[in-house]
Amino acid sequence: MQTVREVSQLASALIALRAGGKSLALVPTMGALHAGHMALIEAAKGAADRVAATIFVNPLQFGANEDFARYPRQEREDAERLEAAGCDLLWMPDGADVYPPGFATSVSVKGLSERWEGEARPGHFDGVATVVAKLLCAVRPDVALFGEKDFQQLAVIRRMVVDLGLGIEIVGVPTVRDTDGLALSSRNAYLSEEERKWALALPQALTEAAERIRTGEQVGEVLDGAKVRLSEAGFGGVDYFALVDAATLEPLEAASGSMRLIAAATIGTTRLIDNLAL
Repeated sequence: MQTVREVSQLASALIALRAGGKSLALVPTMGALHAGHMALIEAAKGAADRVAATIFVNPLQFGANEDFARYPRQEREDAERLEAAGCDLLWMPDGADVYPPGFATSVSVKGLSERWEGEARPGHFDGVATVVAKLLCAVRPDVALFGEKDFQQLAVIRRMVVDLGLGIEIVGVPTVRDTDGLALSSRNAYLSEEERKWALALPQALTEAAERIRTGEQVGEVLDGAKVRLSEAGFGGVDYFALVDAATLEPLEAASGSMRLIAAATIGTTRLIDNLAL
């Protein structure tokens, strides 16, 4: 695996990867890699001839009181995992290369980004859309892969790519879970042993809510009950627990078509998100 840090080296590295008409898949990450990221790499290997990954902890998507400073960083371990998984190129740009002095441009995806995470974390999706647009424009992959755990993020990126005419296929990869059902996340490392046990209430509440909705129970009552369950399980705050249209992310009051249950809640100082197809 070739590791590139300088933008000046990236172009020649990409030319070499694409030699002979090879196709290229990109997996953008913020590092602190786990099995969920490795599932993205594995899917990327099946989607293209060559695989590139990026590691960049993007300051624009963190709010003023969020965890940018303490977000886990483990570049050496991450690089070893990527190489062992068969990644061909790792790009780890410097912040000044991504956002040069005087940087004044922002990408904003209206509509899809305004509810749910957008309300709970103002400016978050502008930061996501801006950095992903920059990474995609720099690498110009044929396909880019993102995890479905960040379901709203996936929808926002798909909309952005279509709107900007980037011509890149965006593939969502199903959420990878631990054996007990908790969705894998780099932020799980923040959980104490006790909080880790309490956190299981989140996927359990989603699963139970899905079953209740499938059997015809009133959606509002199911969602209210799920929020109460999370509070009783030790979650200090529930930002949302909602049934939404899978394409538009608009809230649904009754089961209809392709749907997602989405949720975000905080346990201790750690905010967790999860979702379930319905």
